[in-house]
Amino acid sequence: MQKENVAKFLLACLLMFVSLNSQAFSVKEPQEGGDAKVNTEEEIQDYIDHHLADSYYVNFFSDGETGAHYGFPLPVILWDDGLKVFSSGKFHHGEDIVEVDGQHYRLYHSHIYKTDAEGTITYSEAGFPANERPWDFSITKNVLTMMLVGLLMFILFTQLAKTYKNRAIPKKFGRVLEPLVLYVRDDIAKPNIGKNYRKYTGFLLTVFFFIWILNLLGMTPLGVNVTGNIAVTFALALITFFIVQFSGNKDYWKHIFWMPGVPVPMKIILAPIEVLGMFTKPFALMIRLFANMTAGHVIVMTLLGLIVVFQNWIAGPAFFGFTIFISVIELLVAFLQAYIFTLLSALYIGMAVEEHDDHHPADNEDIPVL
Repeated sequence: MQKENVAKFLLACLLMFVSLNSQAFSVKEPQEGGDAKVNTEEEIQDYIDHHLADSYYVNFFSDGETGAHYGFPLPVILWDDGLKVFSSGKFHHGEDIVEVDGQHYRLYHSHIYKTDAEGTITYSEAGFPANERPWDFSITKNVLTMMLVGLLMFILFTQLAKTYKNRAIPKKFGRVLEPLVLYVRDDIAKPNIGKNYRKYTGFLLTVFFFIWILNLLGMTPLGVNVTGNIAVTFALALITFFIVQFSGNKDYWKHIFWMPGVPVPMKIILAPIEVLGMFTKPFALMIRLFANMTAGHVIVMTLLGLIVVFQNWIAGPAFFGFTIFISVIELLVAFLQAYIFTLLSALYIGMAVEEHDDHHPADNEDIPVL
């Protein structure tokens, strides 16, 4: 009976997710002599881009008819010949120009540019905005989400640690966290890092739960797409890169710059390849997480948009069913991407701290024939 209740709850959550997202798509009323589908595809594309992009607002939902937005603004923190702090609400969702200490700023395509009093945007030959951009340290929606997830993890794991002081088995939500913690420790850290696994288990646990929770939040209708932001995945991969390089022992660096056991000409050839490999590994971490999470969001939003585009009783249920199916897969992908990122990080760390046996048989020793 409990399994049936859990299944019903998960199905209800998926239906709510799809229905809330589908409400964001709206078709314009037909204009005189026009068609009801005028600019509909453009609106869908704008919604997908808005869902994937970061924002200076936390927008729960919008009224397409009145243009009203329901949410709250976030603080804008700029450095432009001095510190400038103000609320993003002054932009009125990009409609107004903000003046601070004689400088004018405009919110244009999710970026803040310096402009004149009229908000003029100039373009380069390639068609990109050429206006100067100040140093931006604002608390955006993605930044706020990461701060909240970090706070949530701190509270959960602090409570989990406290329960072990009085009892061997955790209680309440700690019973959900404990198997996952043991899984990361015993099945990811130990096999891939070896005897020094305890030194890096804290990092692996942090990155696993951080990515997993952010991936799950990305499936909600709140428009949170943190792991679909390449700057975030770059920062996570960069942390792994620095840990690997600073943890590398002499055997690790020897195998990169002067591979033992191979002829000297091959050593010269292999050295630049191994150096390049130092950077391709974190690059793969960055791109894999970014591409997979972004692709999932795009597919779900596109399927919902196709319901609006076709507008018939056959396409509607069909694409709705496809959306439910993809949403279930994305739940798996949310966990899988967190697992893969953590596993590969542990594997790279293990390669850096591993002690190699560079002994090779002498010329007069018998070499086994395979």
